[in-house]
Amino acid sequence: MRHNRSIPQINAGSMADIAFLLLIFFLVTTTMDVDKGLLTLLPPWTEEPPPQTDVNRRNVLDILVNSRDQLLVKGQPLDISELKDLTKKHVNNNGVEDQYSISPQKAVVSLKNDKGTSYNMYISVQNELKAAYNELRDDYARTKYGLKLNDLNEEQQKEVKDAYPLGISEAEPENFGAAEAAAQNQK
Repeated sequence: MRHNRSIPQINAGSMADIAFLLLIFFLVTTTMDVDKGLLTLLPPWTEEPPPQTDVNRRNVLDILVNSRDQLLVKGQPLDISELKDLTKKHVNNNGVEDQYSISPQKAVVSLKNDKGTSYNMYISVQNELKAAYNELRDDYARTKYGLKLNDLNEEQQKEVKDAYPLGISEAEPENFGAAEAAAQNQK
């Protein structure tokens, strides 16, 4: 005896509605990340060359980053992990050691990158330099007011920032490693 069993069918009529609802859900809940970049205050553009100023070389901490992401600070190789402490020492020297700045107000950190420097290294160096200044400002704020910089009112924050002005100068990137990279490509 043979039984005619019919296979039950799945009602697919509502599948299109569910797919449409899922599509709407993901369109509404998905966020698009927008690259914000670095917040840096640049001087206004001018056609005139910048005026020559006499800068005591003692107050300048020269930092070069080559195309291999290696640091050269005051002509000596340095690891990125030591950059923050050296910057703090340079800025906060107050004339004690001859090779560092006279005062925090006169200290300048001069940064020059190679065109081949990786973006990660560039960000790491910027991060270490700003961290050095933030720590110096926090230390000064704690000493003077017993609070961190962010916990002070605007007038007190201005006073701390005047005591430790952010003196980072960044030059136009150059092609230091171009000849070196060309020599490696020929090998």
